[in-house]
Amino acid sequence: MNESSSRVVVITGGSRGIGRAVALRFAEEKAVVVLVHYDPDDEAARETEALLAEHGVKASSYRVDVSSRQAVVELFSEIHESFGVTDVLVNNAGITRDTLLMRMTESDWDAVMQVNLKSVFNCTQAVLRPMVKKRGGCIVNISSVVGQIGNAGQANYAASKAGIMGFTKSVAREVAGRGLRVNAVAPGFIDTEMTAVLPEKVKEEFLRQIPMSRMGTPRDVAEAVYWLASEAAAYITGQVIHVNGGMYM
Repeated sequence: MNESSSRVVVITGGSRGIGRAVALRFAEEKAVVVLVHYDPDDEAARETEALLAEHGVKASSYRVDVSSRQAVVELFSEIHESFGVTDVLVNNAGITRDTLLMRMTESDWDAVMQVNLKSVFNCTQAVLRPMVKKRGGCIVNISSVVGQIGNAGQANYAASKAGIMGFTKSVAREVAGRGLRVNAVAPGFIDTEMTAVLPEKVKEEFLRQIPMSRMGTPRDVAEAVYWLASEAAAYITGQVIHVNGGMYM
């Protein structure tokens, strides 16, 4: 059991990209950082742990399929036993299986829904009862601008991210009276490994849609997540904060 007064912060999809940036932002307050990932190996997680160590934070990482309910139940049982009740949960795990709907397979649809949306249900439910008992806690779900505006070739991804928005608002209403806050951040076109593989023409088209004329950075998203989990946002719940350079207004 963690005896310090540091907040326990659990980040799914925490080994790279936006998740890594969020972890590094919380490291600035010397939080207890728990990284959850499902990479083929632990290389990225080890790199993130090394970066956190430079901030004086010894992180713990777990390789877990967060779309599996049983795996998540076991994960949070171990986390709560080792570190105490989760103070901040950041549901960031996500994948894409992009193709036009006419060509989309059932497995493409199911995989994205399981990882992007069911994992949010799994992890949120796992932390909710302990948070309610403590009468405090913060959940930040990572959605996407395409959950708001849609995107050709991403019907599965857009549906999963729109689902996160509705889920966020519903759970926020359920637990607001218990001292818990639930919000979402919807990134736009962010410079991550996920977007790096896009063809240059696709990137150029995205940039034409952004009034600020640049991609966002993982740090841009991390700052919004951190703010929502801070006392500065103590009267904010059930909101979707868009971080997109004006791509959607």
